[in-house]
Amino acid sequence: MLSVIVPVLNSHEIVRRQLCHWMRMGLQSLPDVEVIYVDDGSDPPHENRDWNPKNFQFIQTHDTRPWTWALARNRGAKEARGDYYLMTDLDYIISRELLDRCIAFRGDKLRFRREFGVLLEDGTFTQDMQTLIHYGLNPGRVPTRGVAMPPHPNNFCIKKDVFWAMGGYREDLFMKPYPQGEDRHFKAVWHKFVMEGKAKEEPADDRPMIYMFPNGQFCAGGDVDTNPFGLFHTLTRKTDQNYWYLNPRR
Repeated sequence: MLSVIVPVLNSHEIVRRQLCHWMRMGLQSLPDVEVIYVDDGSDPPHENRDWNPKNFQFIQTHDTRPWTWALARNRGAKEARGDYYLMTDLDYIISRELLDRCIAFRGDKLRFRREFGVLLEDGTFTQDMQTLIHYGLNPGRVPTRGVAMPPHPNNFCIKKDVFWAMGGYREDLFMKPYPQGEDRHFKAVWHKFVMEGKAKEEPADDRPMIYMFPNGQFCAGGDVDTNPFGLFHTLTRKTDQNYWYLNPRR
């Protein structure tokens, strides 16, 4: 079984769109997939409802401290039934192609490539350029980079046993200013596992695609807190630890 684990803070409209998207992908007919959204202190809380497919659930951390997503990921992993975890964030969009790749995956860890995309109000996925720009994408990057963007270590599919052998995500960094370094630490531990022969890296040219809503520094103006239409949480990324705040994209 594959367990999809997504931390959630507020962002109620995006959660609704994501649920519509999951239904469009036929989640209710995929017995080898479960989707766990970990509500990390939303107000009001997200709730399970009778119309949700049986293999979808919200679980609650009841933790209202800022930037505790690493704790939420670990909590989701502890609740998960799958032999593999697909971990990502709410501003990412999982396609059926990516889902199928992760269902069939039998290695240790599979990273993803990234492009921009949007879920419309009915859960329809699109990469229409005018829509992406309407949702905030900086049009200045389009002529040279199109919808492509660099990969990021916060989204991947990983074998359950490998995740816990690595110690999961560090939960002792949440009191530090954003970014707290959980992703960097997890990536460093992974590279150590690969170097020591405890795990195997998949070829970079065989990575499937995941899609991300334009937000933050990728939007026109380069403001790291850019949140088009108020679709996502409002925690600030404006700290002296954030490279993209100190060196905004123009």
